[in-house]
Amino acid sequence: MFILDYIVDLGPAVMMPIIFLIFGLVVGLKFSKALKSGLMVGIGFIGLNITIQLLTENLGPAATRMVENSGLNLTVIDVGWPAASAIAFGSAVGVLIIPVGLVVNVLMLLTKTTKTVNVDIWNYWHFAFTGSLVYMITQDLIVSLLMAAFNMIIIMVIGDRTAKYVEKELGLPGISIPHAFTASFVPIAFIVNWILDRIPGVNKISLDYEQFQKRVGLFGDPAVLGMIIGALLGVIAKYDVKGILNLGVTTAAVLVLIPKMAAILMEGLMPVSESVQEKLQEKFNGNAKLLIGLDSAVGVGNPVTLTISLVMIPVTILLAFIIPGNQFLPIASLSGLTFMFVLITPICRNDFFRTLVVGIVTCGMALLIGTGVASIFTEAAAKANFAIPKGSSLISSLDYGGSWLPYLIVKVSEYKWIGVAIGAIVSFVLMLWNRALIIKENVQS
Repeated sequence: MFILDYIVDLGPAVMMPIIFLIFGLVVGLKFSKALKSGLMVGIGFIGLNITIQLLTENLGPAATRMVENSGLNLTVIDVGWPAASAIAFGSAVGVLIIPVGLVVNVLMLLTKTTKTVNVDIWNYWHFAFTGSLVYMITQDLIVSLLMAAFNMIIIMVIGDRTAKYVEKELGLPGISIPHAFTASFVPIAFIVNWILDRIPGVNKISLDYEQFQKRVGLFGDPAVLGMIIGALLGVIAKYDVKGILNLGVTTAAVLVLIPKMAAILMEGLMPVSESVQEKLQEKFNGNAKLLIGLDSAVGVGNPVTLTISLVMIPVTILLAFIIPGNQFLPIASLSGLTFMFVLITPICRNDFFRTLVVGIVTCGMALLIGTGVASIFTEAAAKANFAIPKGSSLISSLDYGGSWLPYLIVKVSEYKWIGVAIGAIVSFVLMLWNRALIIKENVQS
């Protein structure tokens, strides 16, 4: 327990190389190759984090200016994922979530109800977040851990079922993304796509990235596109010329650098991933090709994901202004919208139009859910000793506080053991469904 806590506290940039070094040695890689692979994974994560931080530090102030210029006066302040993760690890659920999550993953592998080996231990905090909010309502640790486990099971199934999209559209074979914030929007993406397919005329609209590049030529190049979008955001934020140009060049740099950083990460990941799959295939004989579950950061380099997430910043501010009943003031989470679209984009087949439509629906829902969960979010943050901004009465976050799944789990948990029964039934049905698909995939492979 102490060792797990210590490794997690090192952060994902250090934790992931250690995990992949150990995995590499266990599956028979030479120490030098395992070490090199682990280090390249760590370097890739650091590169991604630095680039994303560059985006966040520059877009954050721009988003704040946009909010100020819009005249929004909403009562729920957006404090971003740091508050959500503080809530997650600030309770008894957070202390126990890693061993519980590992047990859930192993049991699902043994019962062939998942193909994913989820090594993204850092992001178990999403499951702990759900459990911590449940604990605020029920004061029952067992109920809270069970609901956190059900949250994980649902996300693991989503990770399995979207792996083919991750391979085909994102170019990441053998990888799944059981990242709770990212994966929670998958059902919405499927539903919106299903609706769009059945609207005459609209179902003919298509603008994938390759078509976009052909139509706009030079302006479809990531560097030029990033410059244009960043400059436009600077104009909307009412920056001076220097600020507009700086934001433009920074955004261009991010759109060019993120795919390169993701490629470095994959360079280190693939040797270990292939060996792990081979050995695990022997261990869990009869399972279809197993998947390595990773942070959604591995998929942020997709140009459609990056472009739409930038476009959605002013759109989300507009939605906050016009959606009836919304009291959520989006600020801190806006620069992290990229992670919302990592799985939405491949499900929309890299189509700009469909990804944008899904983005409008998901962000609109996230604002209302963030409003609805604000009271309990604020109370939980206070108990976790999170520093609540001065002058704020209520706080919330789009990540993971704006996701429908934890919100629904928390709502059914108000009925305590009845809620547990509902969660158990849903999880069991999804596991059986996923198992049937895995067995079918075994036969076909």
